[in-house]
Amino acid sequence: MTGETTVRAAVRIHGRSAQQGAVRALLDELPDRGGHLVVTGEPGLGRTTLLHWAARAFRSGPVLRLGPGPGAPATAGRLLGAVRAVTGTAPLLVCVDDAHLWDARARAVLAGATERLRPAGRTGLLLSVAGHRAVDPEFARLPVVRLDPLSPPSAADLLDDLTDGAVAPAVRDRIVAGAEGNPALLHALLRRLSPAELRGQMPLSGAPADAGALAEVAGDAWTSDDDGARDLLLTVAAAVRASDGPDADAGLVLDAVRRLRPASRPGLPPEPLPGQLALAGGRLRFHSELVRRTVHAVAAPERCRDAHRVLADAMEERDGGGPLPVLLHRSWSTAGPGPVVPLADRLAAAADSTATAPYGLRATAYARAAELTADAATRAARYTAAAEQALLAGRPERARPLLAAARDGAAPAAVRGRAELVRGLTELRDGPVGDAHQTLLLAASLLAPGAPAAAETAALAAADAAWAAGDLRTCLDALEPAPPGGEGVAPKSPPVHRDPATPHAAPTLAAVVREHRIGMRALLEGRLDRASAPLGQVVERGRTGDGPERLLRSAAAALLLGDVDAARLGGARALAAARQLGSDTLVPQALEYLAYAELRAGRHPQARAHAEEGLRAALRAGQRNTAAHHRAVLALAASIEERPDVVARHVAAALATARRHGLAQVTTLAEWATARADLGRGRPHDAADRLGLLVLPGPGRGHFAVWRLAVPCFVEAAVLAGRHEETREVLADFADWAAFGADPQAAAQLARCHALLAPPDRADALYRRALARHDEAGGDFERARTALLHGKWLRRRRRPREARGLLGTALAGFDRCGAGVWAAQARGELRALGAPSGGPDGGPDTGTLTRLTPQQLRIARHVAEGATNREVALTLAVSTRTVDYHLRKVFAALGVRSRLELARLVEQAEQAEPVEKTGARP
Repeated sequence: MTGETTVRAAVRIHGRSAQQGAVRALLDELPDRGGHLVVTGEPGLGRTTLLHWAARAFRSGPVLRLGPGPGAPATAGRLLGAVRAVTGTAPLLVCVDDAHLWDARARAVLAGATERLRPAGRTGLLLSVAGHRAVDPEFARLPVVRLDPLSPPSAADLLDDLTDGAVAPAVRDRIVAGAEGNPALLHALLRRLSPAELRGQMPLSGAPADAGALAEVAGDAWTSDDDGARDLLLTVAAAVRASDGPDADAGLVLDAVRRLRPASRPGLPPEPLPGQLALAGGRLRFHSELVRRTVHAVAAPERCRDAHRVLADAMEERDGGGPLPVLLHRSWSTAGPGPVVPLADRLAAAADSTATAPYGLRATAYARAAELTADAATRAARYTAAAEQALLAGRPERARPLLAAARDGAAPAAVRGRAELVRGLTELRDGPVGDAHQTLLLAASLLAPGAPAAAETAALAAADAAWAAGDLRTCLDALEPAPPGGEGVAPKSPPVHRDPATPHAAPTLAAVVREHRIGMRALLEGRLDRASAPLGQVVERGRTGDGPERLLRSAAAALLLGDVDAARLGGARALAAARQLGSDTLVPQALEYLAYAELRAGRHPQARAHAEEGLRAALRAGQRNTAAHHRAVLALAASIEERPDVVARHVAAALATARRHGLAQVTTLAEWATARADLGRGRPHDAADRLGLLVLPGPGRGHFAVWRLAVPCFVEAAVLAGRHEETREVLADFADWAAFGADPQAAAQLARCHALLAPPDRADALYRRALARHDEAGGDFERARTALLHGKWLRRRRRPREARGLLGTALAGFDRCGAGVWAAQARGELRALGAPSGGPDGGPDTGTLTRLTPQQLRIARHVAEGATNREVALTLAVSTRTVDYHLRKVFAALGVRSRLELARLVEQAEQAEPVEKTGARP
C-alpha cells in the first residue's frame, strides 16, 4: 500500500492480558516443575501469535517448535527423543501449533506424551487447537486458555497501533464493527482499503467485512464436501442472524432444511453433525461466530435468499417466531438492494410495537428497515432508532456506524437531536467526557422545540459529563443556569439515557428526570432542604417502578441523600431489570451503583464482587469509562487488604483511562485508594503527601464530590506524620460536610479526627463519642479503624486492660470485612500488650512473614542478611531466575519496594516472635 496511511505489524498484543498471564504462569513454573496448556480460539484470534510470544518470553532454556507439517513426530518415541535431545539440565518449552491438524494417531501420541513428560518435570507443553470445532477428545482433559474476540476498545487500540491512529473516526468505527473483535479480520479489512478511504477522503465501497475478507480469515474452516451439510450450515447461519443470539431452534432449522431440500428426511440433525456445529438443549449453534458469518456471506445470493424464505415460511406455520424474525427473513429473501417501502414500514412498525424483543434484534430490524426506505428523512430516523437499540444492547461499535448513516440523510431537528443524544451517551461511557458534554448540549438544543422531555434528558446527561470531569460550574449550568453555590456532596452522579423500548413509561420517566435534575442542582448548591423532597420522590418512584432507568435514578438519588440501604436496593433491582431486558449497556451501570453503595456501607467484599462483574461487563460492552469506575472501586476495596500489587494494577488501569478521557472523579478515587493502602501499611508520610494534593485547597484539589470522603484518611496520615497544622482548614470543611447529613459515616469520622488532634484530657471522650456514632451509622471497617486508633492511644498511656478490649474489637471488625492490612496493625498492637493475636483461622500469627511460602521465606531471610540473588541461588541450589521470580512475589506479598525495606520488615517480624512465645511485653 502506498500513501501516507500505511498498515504495519502490531507492536504489541492487545486485549490478551489474562491469557498472557496464564501462559506466563506456566513459563515461570518450568524452572521448578513441568506443565501443559492448550490455547484455543476461532480462526484469526491469535493462537499462533500467543505461542510465538511465549517462545520469545521463555528465557530459561531451549524452545522446541512442532507443527502439523512433515516435521511433526508420529510416535511417542520420536517426540520424547526430541525432548531428551535438547533438555539436558535446562527447562524445555515445547510449542505445538495447530495440533488439531495432526492425524488421529499423532494426536493420541501427543496427548499421551503430556502424561509421560510430566514425571520428568521442567518440561512445558503449549498446544494450540482450533476453536471453530469441538475440541478433540485427546486434548479435552488438558487445561485450556480460550481466546475470545477482542472487546471494541481493544480492537480500536489495535487498529490505532496498526495505522498510528491515522484512520478517520467514521472509518475506524466501521472497521471495528465489521471485524467484531477478530484481529486477523481487522488486518484483512485494513489491507482492502486505500489510503484515501482510510483517511475518509473517499467513501467506502460496500460492506467492510465482505465474503472475500471473511473467507480469507476463516480459511477452510467453513467448508463442507456434502451438499446436505452445506445447506444445514447455511440455514443455521441464516436462522441465527434473525435471533440476536448464538443459537437457533433445531426443530425450526430442520423444518426449513426440508423445505429447502424436499428430498431430505425428517428427524433429528444428521449424525455426526458437521464439525462446525454443536447441538445442546434442542438448539443448534456454530462453534465460531466468524465461521457462521462466513457461511452466510459466501453462499450464492439466490441460495441465501431461499434459506431466509423457507425460515420465514416455517416460522409462520409454527406461529412461534414472532413478527420481527419473520419480517426480517422476508426482507432478506427479497432480490436486490433497492427500497421496498411496504416491507420497510411493516418492519419498522413491528420494531416500534415489540417492546419485549431483545435490543439487538430491534436494532437489526430498524437498520434493515432503513436500508429498504426511500425517503431520506425517514431513513435517517430509522438508522437513529437502530443506533439507540444497539447502544442499549451494549454494542456501541454498531451504534456509531448507524449514527454515521443517519447523518447522511436530511433529517429534521428532532431526529438529529436524537442522534446527537445517542452519540453523546456513547461518548459519555467510552470517550472524552468533555466531548460528550458538548454533544449532549447540542442534542438538548435540537430537541427542545419539539421534544422537551428528551431535551431535559439530554441536559441531565450533559450534567453527568460535567460531573465526571469534575467541573462544578459547568455541571450547574447544564442542570439549569443559576448562581453557583457550594461544592458538590455526593460520590456518584447518575447515568442517563432514554429507553425507547418502554414508551408507555415515558411520562413517569420524564417526571423522574425532572425531579432528579431539580434535586441534584439544589444539592450541588448546598441547599439540602430544597434537595430532599425531589430526590426523595425519585427514591420512592424507584421502590414501585420496574424500569431499569427509573431504578438506576432511584439508586443514584439515594446515594446523593446518603441512604445507602435504598441505594443498594435500587441498584439490585435495576440490575435484575437490566438482565431481564437483556441490556448489556445497563448491566455495567447497575453494577456500578451497587458497588458504590456497598463501598459506602463499608461492605468491601461485596463491593469487590459487584465491581469485578461490572468490570467484565463494561469491557464486553465497550464502556471504558464505566470500566474505569469499576477499577477505582476495586482499588479502594483492595486498599484495605494485604494486596498492594492489586491496588497498583487497578489504579494504573483506572488512571490510564481517566487521564485520557478527563475522568476527574475516577482519578480522585484511584489516588485515594493508593494513599489508603499506604496508610494501612504504615506509611503515613507517603499517604499524607498523596492525600494532601487531593484535599488541600488549590488548583490540584480532587473531584468536588469526592475529596471530602478522603479527609479522615488525610487527617490520620497527617497526625501520624507530625503535620497537624495542615488539617485545620480541611477539617472545618469536613465539619460542614458532616452537618450536611449526606454521609452516614461522616459524624463518627469527624469525632475521630478531633480525637486524633485533641489534647490527652479530651481525646478519650472524643474517641468514645466517635464509637457511639459508629454504632448508630453501622459499618465494620470505619468502626474498627476508630477502635484501633483508640486502642493505640490507650496502650501508649499504659491503660492495657481498656486497650486490649478495643484492639480485640478492632481485629474482629477488620477480619469480618476482609481488611487484612489493618488487621495486621491490630495484631501488632495486641502483641505489644503481650496478648495472643490469633489469625483468622485461630492459629498463632507470626507476623507478616506468614504470607510467604517456605521457599519465599528462605529467600527473603537470605536477602535480608545482605546476600545477592546469585549468592542465594548458590546457597539454595536453584537458578538465579528462580530467585528473581520468588523475590518479586515476596515484594508483592509484603508490600515492600526495596531490599532495605525487606530487611527491616524481616528484622521486625523475627523480633516479635519471642513476644508471642513468651507473652513478654517489649
